[in-house]
Formats: sequence, structure tokens, C-alpha cells
Amino acid sequence: MRVGVPRETFGGERRVALVPALVPGLKKAGLEVTIEQGAGEAAGYPDAQYVDKGATLGSREECFAADIVLQVRAFGANREAGRADLARLRAGQVLIGFLDPLGAPEAAAELAATGVTACSMELMPRITRAQSMDALSSMSTVAGYRAVLLAALKLPKLFPMLMTAAGTLSPAKVFVIGAGVSGLQAIATARRLGAVVHGYDVRPAAAEQIKSLGAKVVDLGLETAGSEDKGGYAKAQDEAFYERQREVMTKVIAESDVVITTAQVPGRKAPILVTALMVQGMASGSVVVDLAAEQGGNCELTKAGVDVVAHGVHIIGPVNLASDVPMHASQMYAKNLATLLGEIVKKGELAMDPANEIVAGIVVTRGGEVVHPRVREALAPAPAQA
Repeated sequence: MRVGVPRETFGGERRVALVPALVPGLKKAGLEVTIEQGAGEAAGYPDAQYVDKGATLGSREECFAADIVLQVRAFGANREAGRADLARLRAGQVLIGFLDPLGAPEAAAELAATGVTACSMELMPRITRAQSMDALSSMSTVAGYRAVLLAALKLPKLFPMLMTAAGTLSPAKVFVIGAGVSGLQAIATARRLGAVVHGYDVRPAAAEQIKSLGAKVVDLGLETAGSEDKGGYAKAQDEAFYERQREVMTKVIAESDVVITTAQVPGRKAPILVTALMVQGMASGSVVVDLAAEQGGNCELTKAGVDVVAHGVHIIGPVNLASDVPMHASQMYAKNLATLLGEIVKKGELAMDPANEIVAGIVVTRGGEVVHPRVREALAPAPAQA
């Protein structure tokens, strides 16, 4: 069987779906690798490294002619530029990558029409056996790290406490909202830089994780039973909950030099946690980094991909942060994909058993239909209004 790795076409995307070091392992498993010329250059992996490891260089058409196509942003997560590749997909072929199937279910229907078996890395089950394939967690780790560096560069203060001959400098105060993978990495990075860090998450179980990293837990005194779904993600709450949350969070935000927000609900617009009034209460020069910018933002003033200044506060809405660290981000993502291939390819042949919990979790389209229950539900027409 042949694996194809085309060059990414999403604007500003520098990652690649396979790194040279993993090619020998795929070949040992009975897979031949074709990579589009120049696909890894932006991530720091020149063509020669792939050839040295046993891969074949080819055109985009040759990569999409493979039995399995690996991408970072496939159609769905790359709606505009990715449309040109739809005609290259076919029945009997497997496509693996980020598809954004819950955010763009219509794209999943278009993929189904090609006959391809499309697998979404966003839908990887959160089970122990799948941890090494969890690409969302891998990329969230990178985003959490980068978010703190963006804040540190913009903040007109140093993060650590410094005792100098010119006097003592107080440490920066960082407040991280959301203690998922990106939030916990942001907490750890801010702590390493010497900041005083506070963390908050709607899920009660996250408190111990926040404490374990040396941060202080912010307790808002809210009823949070049932705030976590079976997959370990935070569940959306009603507006009354968010209103009360914002009310008691205002004081903590006003005392913070940096606020990093990470709250996202799969397939839903991000909840507003930081209002314009809260931003107005922050000291001039403070920084908000909104990691939910692509989903509408947790801060009311966030604009995706744009740095906004309001009331003297810098509000950063970064997009595709993992692409800012393409070498290591590609290394992590490629390892997730290679491990998944080991799960679905046996003795050089596809073995995608629908009874396999991992396969059932990630397959969005098969046999010309959208088969994933959550994506089918997202595609269903809204009930008629009375």
C-alpha cells in the first residue's frame, strides 16, 4: 500500500503530516511513502531527508493517488484552498487529517460524495489506548506554550520576580481560564518563567491538576456538577451560568497582568468569559491571549488573527499557533498519525474494523455516506419552529 503526503495549502500553514524519521517505520509495516516535493520545507524538513529515509518524491496528483492520504488540514479544516483536492479523492481511499467535521458538517457531506473514507483526528476518542494518537492534545500543548510567550513579549513587565541593585521587581500575575491540555501547558510555561499563576476550570476534577503545576486554583463558588462529558471535555452551560461566572471572575481578571483563555466546546461557538467591561477594569498594558479566537473567542473584544488594543489592554486572538512551531508540531502530529496507521494497517493491508473503538470514533464518511453519529446530527435540519 502507498501513503501520500501532499503539501499543505491552508494559508500560513507550515506543518507537514509526516516527518522523515518516521518513514522507515512505515516501510517496515509494508507501506510505501510518496511525499509532494517541498511539503516539509517550511517545517524544516527538506526533500533530501525524506529521500534518505526511503520516501519517494512526487507530484500532488501522485500523492492523492495513494491508498492513504495524510494531511494536517484536509478539506473541512481547509474549506477554500482544499476544495481543489476534492476531485482527486476516490472510493476505496482513506483520508486522514483535521477535518473540522463538527464545525463544518457540510464539508463532511461533500467528502462523502467522493466515496472516500475520511477520518477526523479531532474525533479521536479520549481513551487510554488512543492517547498516543490524540492530535488535538499534541497541538494544544504547542498552543499553550506559545500563548505564554506571546503574552510575555507583549507585556511591559518581566514575568519573574527579580532582586537587583536597582530594586526588587514584582512577578507578573497570570490567570489561565480553562485547564485542558493547552491551559495546563500555559500554566506550566508561565510558572517556569517565574510568574504567579492562577487557574480556573469549570470541571471540578481539574483543580488537582492546576495545583500539581504550582498554580493557585480560583474557586468561583459555582455549582459545576455535570460540567464534563464522557470524553473529558467541558460541556456547554446555559447563559445564566456564564453570567454568574463572569460576575465573580471580574475581580480576578482586574488583578491580573495576563489573562489566557482556552475554553472551547467542540462544534459550538466559544463562550464569552471576558467581557468588554472586564477588559476596561484591567490595568493599562495588560494582555489577554484568547486561544479560542478561531471559534469566536472567549473575550468579547477578540478578533481572530488580529491584535486589538482596548482601554490600553492588548487582546491577542492567535490563529493556528501550532504552525508557529512547525518542526516540533509536525513531529508530534506525525507521530500521532504513524501510531494510528499502526492501528488500522496490519501486514500491509487496511484493517479498519468498525467494532474497533478508535476506528468507530474517527471515521466520518464511508461508502458515500456520512456515518459518524455526531456529524449526522449536526447535518440534520433544525426542527421547525411552532
